Amino acid sequence: MAFEVTAALTDTDLLFLPWATPLADWSEETTVALPKGISRHIVKFVRLHGIVYAIKETQQPIAEREYDLLQKLVRRGVPCVEPVGVITGRVSDSGEELPAALMTRHLEFSLPYRALFSSTLRPDTAERLLDALAVLLVRLHLVGFSWGDCSLSNTLFRRDAGSFAAYLVDAETGDFQPRLSDGQREYDVELAVTNATGELMDLQSADLLHESLDAIETGKKIRARYNWLWNEITSPLIMASNERYKLDERIRKLNNMGYDVAEMLTTTPLHPSDNDIRIVMTPKVVDAGHHARRLIRLTGLDVEENQARRLLNDLDQFRLEIGLSTSDEELAAHKWVTECFEPILAMVPRSLRGKIEPAEMYHEVLQHRWFMSEKAGHDVGRLPATENYVRTVLVVKPDERAIIGTATDEVLENTQEMRLVFPEDLPDIDVRSN
Repeated sequence: MAFEVTAALTDTDLLFLPWATPLADWSEETTVALPKGISRHIVKFVRLHGIVYAIKETQQPIAEREYDLLQKLVRRGVPCVEPVGVITGRVSDSGEELPAALMTRHLEFSLPYRALFSSTLRPDTAERLLDALAVLLVRLHLVGFSWGDCSLSNTLFRRDAGSFAAYLVDAETGDFQPRLSDGQREYDVELAVTNATGELMDLQSADLLHESLDAIETGKKIRARYNWLWNEITSPLIMASNERYKLDERIRKLNNMGYDVAEMLTTTPLHPSDNDIRIVMTPKVVDAGHHARRLIRLTGLDVEENQARRLLNDLDQFRLEIGLSTSDEELAAHKWVTECFEPILAMVPRSLRGKIEPAEMYHEVLQHRWFMSEKAGHDVGRLPATENYVRTVLVVKPDERAIIGTATDEVLENTQEMRLVFPEDLPDIDVRSN
């Protein structure tokens, strides 16, 4: 057999690794020790010029097929490891044929899900990990890819600029279809739940799983999060140009389930008489404090995390409205501050500006606009909503700078008075003063 390399090699030193030696016998001087999950194949890591590569021994048709699948996933922008090449025709010094080898580039600062769950993982972090796994499964299914072997061992986790992201590391059992049927998706999710539950039970029996986590219930959450997210992402959001409140409602639902919107794509009408706009959203999972850090970087506004999340949602929707791409984020942020944030604050009379902190007031204006728009059946606009908010809500609020030390009965009385302005069943609106 002839020694062959199928790859776009960026480092020719990969050609001079000890390919004539079985992978299990590679020396410690050649390999590096990194955390890895359970695998049916022998896997080793090597470091060359500061870059770490993962090498897996397998049969030639399997290695070539997986290399091709990973390339397709990368081209479609799905989070996965980057394929580097396939080594075939390996022969030992004694003339024995050796398995083919698949090379991938190791994902920096990543850990297998199994390694994370076998540590002192806090429950809230575990929830975010499951959210990220659900996002990965949804993204795979949207491009027609059925994984066939999702598990904690072949899924990598990485924090990237505050985001919690899951990456596919093993595509051996995967398959592309033009479109997955509901049955194919459900089968893939069922395999993920079964595999994850089995590994969690192993960790639990070895006393490695956090005592607050139940293996079976945690596995079930993968299906629940996936089903909810799939419905929210795939159910069409079709709205007229004056129905922005429908977009606000969809984003609010995603936020309440712990997801953020990584990007929004809009399809404008092709025919002049068609006023409908179709919105497609890509979800992501973020770390605590991510929104506040992003907002202060873009605008200089230093606010609390939940306030930052709401203001950033408005900024991203504004960017979509004015037709700027995600690469124009800084330009959009500047225009948002000068055309949205500052004009709304300027509408508040000086005598009322001490009643509430500016970022919180802007947040309440956005909520007020959503409520008014839903009731009217069309978007009422920023300025009319602000004028109505100032006249009917802000004017009856107590001054937050003076409320410290106010008697409890008086605070409750003010709260009851303000509730006359908004119905009790108004979602996500807190009209009480801080």
